[in-house]
Amino acid sequence: MGDLLMTVVDWSRAQFALTACYHWLFVPLTLGLGIIIGVMETIYYRTRDEKWLATTKFWMTVFGVNFAIGVATGIILEFEFGTNWSNYSWFVGDIFGAPLAIEGILAFFMESTFIAVMFFGWKKVSPKFHLASTWLTALGASISALWILVANSWMQYPAGCTFNPETMRNEMTNFWEVAFSPMAMAKVFHTVTSAWALGGAFVVGVCGWLLLKKRNRDHALRSLKVGGWVGLIGIVLTSISGDTSAVQVAKHQPMKLAAMEGLYKGEQGQSIVAFGILNPSKEVGDSNDPYLFDISIPHGLAFLATHDFRAFVPGIEDIIDGKSMDADGNPVNTVSYADRIEQGKLAKDALAVYQEAHKLGDSITMQEQSKAIEDNFKYLGYAYLDKPEEAVPNVPLTFYTFHLMVTIGGYLVIFFIIVLLLLYKPKWIPWKEKLAKPAFWLAILTIPLTYLCSMCGWIVAEVGRQPWTIQDLMPNKVAISDLSAGYVQTTFWIFAVVFTALLIADVSIICKQISKKSKTDLNVVETK
Repeated sequence: MGDLLMTVVDWSRAQFALTACYHWLFVPLTLGLGIIIGVMETIYYRTRDEKWLATTKFWMTVFGVNFAIGVATGIILEFEFGTNWSNYSWFVGDIFGAPLAIEGILAFFMESTFIAVMFFGWKKVSPKFHLASTWLTALGASISALWILVANSWMQYPAGCTFNPETMRNEMTNFWEVAFSPMAMAKVFHTVTSAWALGGAFVVGVCGWLLLKKRNRDHALRSLKVGGWVGLIGIVLTSISGDTSAVQVAKHQPMKLAAMEGLYKGEQGQSIVAFGILNPSKEVGDSNDPYLFDISIPHGLAFLATHDFRAFVPGIEDIIDGKSMDADGNPVNTVSYADRIEQGKLAKDALAVYQEAHKLGDSITMQEQSKAIEDNFKYLGYAYLDKPEEAVPNVPLTFYTFHLMVTIGGYLVIFFIIVLLLLYKPKWIPWKEKLAKPAFWLAILTIPLTYLCSMCGWIVAEVGRQPWTIQDLMPNKVAISDLSAGYVQTTFWIFAVVFTALLIADVSIICKQISKKSKTDLNVVETK
């Protein structure tokens, strides 16, 4: 039975991961291009230069195709909470549903309303109203991302709620704590600004292709300026917000931070691994070295986690044994994972007694059990773990994706700086003519690299918190629906085929539109 359960859990996780990964191929480009189009149309509005209008319409076509397909995958993603994760939806529906409802009512309504004006209102509304519609579409997309990320952040750090033992549900007590928790704000800024970087990289890459093909050089140079600046601002802000995110992860999800670094035993002034290869034979509790090879920066992880070079950062084994750090960055003993499992079982047993007493109308027993539930509820999820080591995420996947994300992010900073130097200070790079063709290819290849960086960020965020659907409160094997493994497997492969077809269609249509429009004179506005 246990093996069958894990099969259902694993396939449900795989299906959700598949949908989320495909959805995230479209979302960041929508967010990034929305800002870039807004900037371009603003330049046109201020200068009344028809060339900028043609450039704006060029990128607006790409935006429209990507937006439409992104919506289709996003809707399926939200439905999966009800189909595959119904226990989770029941347990926290009062909280988790609120941000998603706001996203649908406010943000998606804003997007769907003003995107129509953006595409079809050029000669039907005033230039000022059209410009406002373009920015409101971009803003609506960002607000949509905000509320979805608020919901996701609550799963990472459940705040602003209380558990009602009568209904067996978590209920919201403070909406503002849910919406503006430090974890949520860090994740929102980090994710949205990373989308700006991806949008900038996409525009620069397409312009690299145009210059390689010697098509519409003036249009490419105009687009490069906007894409380069938006990309650079985006990746710099992503780096800054990433630092804030790391502090929040260290505070609320120390196990994730330890997995990101492959750290099993921490120390004060903990170093950070700049480059390393994990030891595949390393297991929790053994004496094997966690790395086959590593290059570390002294005190780096201590500073990343706490902004204090001398702070203690616990490793995986420390956390399992109940060793953590206090507010001042010093080592302190807390509750071990073995004790958390026992306390979780106390809460679970008390809930069972409470429910039985509730059926019988035994208010005295209910009151007694309420205290036991309240005292131990924060570790309820541990009651469903078979052993402490089950709470350790996939260390190699978390470690390598984190370091790949950071490496590509560092490359992007340098990349955008060089792009802008070539545009504004070409004399500083006297050998630019010889490197032109390789540079154009590098710009093109930077598009998939930036997508890889963005995807790695999500893998770190989601794999690093496993096995939890809700941190410390609900593991995956409790959150799933009562479905057969065969049903989930079947729908997994159906979605895989459909999403792959959508992706192929998206890329094909975008490439055809870029190629078709690049053969026309983009210094002249279409009169249609």
